[in-house]
Formats: sequence, structure tokens, C-alpha cells
Amino acid sequence: MRTVGVEEELLVVDGTGRPAPKGPEALAVAARAGEGEDVQQHDRAERGEAGTPDTAHLMPELKAQQLELGTAVCTTLDEVCRELRHWRGRADAAAAAVGARVAALATSPVAVEPVPTAGERYARLEAAFGQTARDVLTCGCHVHVSVEDDDEGVDVLNRIRIWLPVLTAISTNSPFWRGNDTAYASFRSQVWHRWPSAGPNGPFAGAADYHRLVDDVLATGTVLDTGMVYFDARLSAKWPTVEVRTADVVLRVEDAVTLAGLVRGLVETAARDARAGGAVPDMRPEVLRLAAWRAGRSGLGGDLVHPRTGRPAPAADVLGDLLEHVGPALADAGDEQLVGDGVAALLARGTGADLQRRVHQETGELTAVVRAAVAVTHGERTV
Repeated sequence: MRTVGVEEELLVVDGTGRPAPKGPEALAVAARAGEGEDVQQHDRAERGEAGTPDTAHLMPELKAQQLELGTAVCTTLDEVCRELRHWRGRADAAAAAVGARVAALATSPVAVEPVPTAGERYARLEAAFGQTARDVLTCGCHVHVSVEDDDEGVDVLNRIRIWLPVLTAISTNSPFWRGNDTAYASFRSQVWHRWPSAGPNGPFAGAADYHRLVDDVLATGTVLDTGMVYFDARLSAKWPTVEVRTADVVLRVEDAVTLAGLVRGLVETAARDARAGGAVPDMRPEVLRLAAWRAGRSGLGGDLVHPRTGRPAPAADVLGDLLEHVGPALADAGDEQLVGDGVAALLARGTGADLQRRVHQETGELTAVVRAAVAVTHGERTV
């Protein structure tokens, strides 16, 4: 059974629904409780200094209006569900201690001036990337799935790349930006691609070829370190995992569990195909970039670019083909029913983007969207 872990970036908001730069204060509370890192501890951990923990469950992010959580390594999707509920709750408790809450929103519906988090690395990011770093207040979800080694990991990367835009589509949760409806289901995905190292890749000849590309990216002097190798999916620099990075953070825990199950199914299916000598899909990165744009634009509300044909197809058909593709892996992991039901629920009620727009249409208030999102984030309300 492949293990799986999830990282979520969360928005910190005040009681009115406006983003509040209280993430560092909340993390100081969490650090005192042994549940997280404050900014100084995070900087020391990033430098790999002796005496710093290998991991923390609650961590700083680029902006003071956000924080990040990470689950423990999980074997079952039930564990993933329990971990996400627990650490969303602990993040919220830390925020509540400083007069705030956390919401699983991929962008702020309310207009906001992002406040940078103090710290050595974040200061270097802003100095190097200027307005791009100053503007970005976005929250994503990263799913890690274990692989045997880098060779298997690269075999997996080569085969899952065509499906990654579909994961963006099912996670869309960022229709608003600076107080306006963007007409995108995931505007976070559009903002994210401002970073120079973000986006899809072509296939790799093997693990050595992958590491050579990473070395070449670093050698340009454009990105700060390996942490800024923002490929849509990559080999983790810290863990023996493939890390899939294309998703918005999702409102509902159950949708995050569905996402994790699909990613694990894709990884296992790809590894099996590689062992059987299956061919690597040859879709070009330029087409994958268009597929990613399409997924962020319409989410599940329109056509997607089909991963196998490169042609438009209804989102429901693409998701049906994805479930068929990963079906044997899901069945062997005991995930088939849960993930199938999760996909059906997404198609029936929509994504977080649909929920946000529905609340805004009903209330006319973007702060009401945030308050509803806080409640859904923590299972206090279903909309």
C-alpha cells in the first residue's frame, strides 16, 4: 500500500471575513503547544540547522494572512480524513487564540493587501521576484504519494502528467480576486503560473535526466533553491515521494480525501504501467499548458481537454475516464467506492468555486462568502 500525505495552505481571516495578518501569531501559539513552527524555527529548518525538527504540522507561508498544515504519513484514506479534520481544527484553534479563524480558500474573495511574512527566505523571495511575490496570496493543496526510488518516481511523473489538469478542475476554489469575479473557477492557478519555474514538463529519459533538469534550473540563478522548483509534479526533495502540486486547496475535507485518493490511484497505475513496459504518453507541454488553463477557467462547468486525445470533452466524461483508468488501483487499495462516490458528489454539487459563487449570488456580500467558507472548512455547515 502506497502511503499518502497532504499539505494544505489556509487563509487566516478575522470575524468579519476579511484576511488578517495573524498567521505568524497563530503559529507562535502552535509552536508553544508543540504543534508547529514559528517563522524563526521555519527559517532554521529550511537551512537544515542541527536541532530543528524534520517536520511540523503547522508552518508559516509566504504571506502573514495564511498558514500551512501537513498531515502525518497515512496508509488509508480514512486516516487522511481524520488527519485533515484534526489539523484544520488545530490550525483554527491557534488562529482563534489570536482572534482569527482559518478558511480553506484558494484566494481571498475580499480585496486584500497581502502582508509578507517576516523571515529570511520570504524576504529573499520578495527581493528577487518583486511584484509577483508581493501580489501572491494563494492557497494550494499538495499531495505526496510514496515511490520506491527516483527511477520509479520519474516513471510515474512521465505518466501522470497528462491527468494533472483534471485534478485542477476538480479542486477549483478561487473564483474571486481583489473583490471581483474573475470568470475563472481557479484564478489561483492563473496567478501561480507567474512564477518562472511553474508549469508542466515534458517526459524525462530517466531519473538522471530529471535531476539534470533541476540542476539546470538552479544553474540559471533565477530560482532561489530546490524549494522553488515549482513543477506541476515533482520528486520531493525531502521525502521518497512524488508530490502533485496542481490543486487549489479545497473547501470540504471529503473533497480533499477524494483528491488524495485519485492522486494515489494515478501514481500506482503509472508505476504498474511502467513495470509492464507501457509507452509514455507523448502530449507536449504546450498542449498541457492549454489543458491546465482550460481546467482553471471552467472547472467542472464546461469542457476539459481530454488527457488521451487533446480534444475538448465534457468534464463528466473526462472524470469517468479517469476513474476507469485508475479503477484497478483504487480497488486494490480499497478506495474504489469512496473515491467514486466523491467524484459523483463533485459532479452533482460542484466545487468550492461553485459554492462561493452561489453564496455571493444569494447574499451579495463577499464577506458572507468567507464566513460560509470558514463554516464549511470545519464541517460546521454544508452548503
